Amino acid sequence: MTRKFTGITRVFFALLLTLSVNTIYAQCSIDDMVKDWERAKAYTKEYLDAMPEAGYALKPTPEMRSFADQMLHLTDANYGFTAMASGQKSPVGFGESEKTTDKSKANVTKLVLAGYDFAIAAIKTMTPAQLAETTKLFDRFEMTKAMVIAKAFEHQTHHRGQTTVYIRLAKGTPPQEKLF
Repeated sequence: MTRKFTGITRVFFALLLTLSVNTIYAQCSIDDMVKDWERAKAYTKEYLDAMPEAGYALKPTPEMRSFADQMLHLTDANYGFTAMASGQKSPVGFGESEKTTDKSKANVTKLVLAGYDFAIAAIKTMTPAQLAETTKLFDRFEMTKAMVIAKAFEHQTHHRGQTTVYIRLAKGTPPQEKLF
């Protein structure tokens, strides 16, 4: 008998997988988290390098963010989530990176990499006990601080992945997947 998965079943399995991945990530050591964030930084840099300069203003449709705005949005969240989890003061206000008027390849790359540097440095300051503390993300979602870091990692992965299409539309070649 062949089974067909309904849309609801697919959504359920996708949510279950995401929850499982986030739960596993939240149980990783600080060193493992740092390694993941360093890999994500290097991978994002490859995306930034792969996009031609003219593609930084590219919007697949008028209502979508440009490539530069996607990367800057990712950056603002890296600052905000890791500052909230670690207690470190973010040098960038919420949404501040996206508001920059200089969306050149050089400036966006500089801002994005600085956001990763902040996230990595903030995670390094945390202890296992701090990661186990609970907090409310956006004053709504109660979770451990480790889970907040996991959500930040998921968010940056999501938005970086979206930019694969942008690079293809700009006639560029996105980098190969880097799981390890």
